[in-house]
Amino acid sequence: MSIGWTIGAFILVLTPIILVHEFGHFIAARLSGIRVEEFGIGFPPRAVKLFKRGDTLYSLNWIPVGGFVRPAGEDDPSVPDGLAAASKKARFFTLIAGAGANFLFALVILWIAFMTGPRQFEKYEILISGVNDNSPAFDAGLQPDDVILSVNTVQLRDGLELDKASEGMDALKNEISVSAGSAVEMTVRRGSEEIVLHVTPRLPGEFDAEVEGETGIEITATGIGDGQAIGPIESATMALGEIRDVVWMTVQVPVMVIRGQIEPRLARPLSVVGISQLAGQVASQSADQATLFPLLRFTALISIALGLTNLLPIPALDGGRILFVLVEAVRGRRIEPEREGMVHLVGMLFLLGLMVLIIIQDIINPIIPY
Repeated sequence: MSIGWTIGAFILVLTPIILVHEFGHFIAARLSGIRVEEFGIGFPPRAVKLFKRGDTLYSLNWIPVGGFVRPAGEDDPSVPDGLAAASKKARFFTLIAGAGANFLFALVILWIAFMTGPRQFEKYEILISGVNDNSPAFDAGLQPDDVILSVNTVQLRDGLELDKASEGMDALKNEISVSAGSAVEMTVRRGSEEIVLHVTPRLPGEFDAEVEGETGIEITATGIGDGQAIGPIESATMALGEIRDVVWMTVQVPVMVIRGQIEPRLARPLSVVGISQLAGQVASQSADQATLFPLLRFTALISIALGLTNLLPIPALDGGRILFVLVEAVRGRRIEPEREGMVHLVGMLFLLGLMVLIIIQDIINPIIPY
């Protein structure tokens, strides 16, 4: 994967996501009667003033990533038509609208992706898409395009329905994982012939888990037969289900790490560097497969992640500001603007420091090994 793919995908994926987030804030502010001083495309420094409509200046900025909204009186309630002087409902609506726009954007992108993407099949098979050299699978004689019919007692012979395909792959991976160090019996179909092979998954420490699994195979679910085009209503249902699953999984990740169900390294936060690496890989995959589905789905997932992150009750984030609005609603009076501003300033400094550390981590220990 070239640096060109990484940079290009970074701009292609993150720019619309951030721009949509800021546009959500902008629309909500305008609907709430809050004056917006500037709506910028890209990040400063400013390249050119595009035009001015009403009280809002629209600008184009030099850093081609996303955009920003600058409401009047963001932290100063003395500005009569500013954000800080607005009602609690108006502030809450304006602050939450950014994340809301990200979720709506993800819904639309996923809807398009499912409707124009892969065909839907009644049954799916688990296909070996790759076999690494000098791996247990290679030594056992497994080959790309072999269809896995069974692994020990895990039966995949009759194919799997769409909602069971992921469960089947997870069951297969789990059976291999718990059998590390012992031979597993794997039945595969190669052409019209069924072959029984014995593979011994490696123990932890005998392989690089960031590069390959215990056996050294790559698997994918592939449809049986010709399949159909997924209709708009079913695509919308699938898009909603995808968003629900991502949100639920995000909430469950800390619990799963504590329980040891997933490794901490797999749940680590990503910086723009890590996201760029993944975006470049997905963009390259989309180009190789001549389909936008992987890139559209990845864009939607990052949009959901941005929306969820911004709702965290951390000072300086939208969620932190929303928390102050909720506290004000409960106690009946607002916290002094000076104190709130100081809390957000400290939160911003903390986030900037954390961002630097995560960027360094993504550079030293990249998500995608080179």
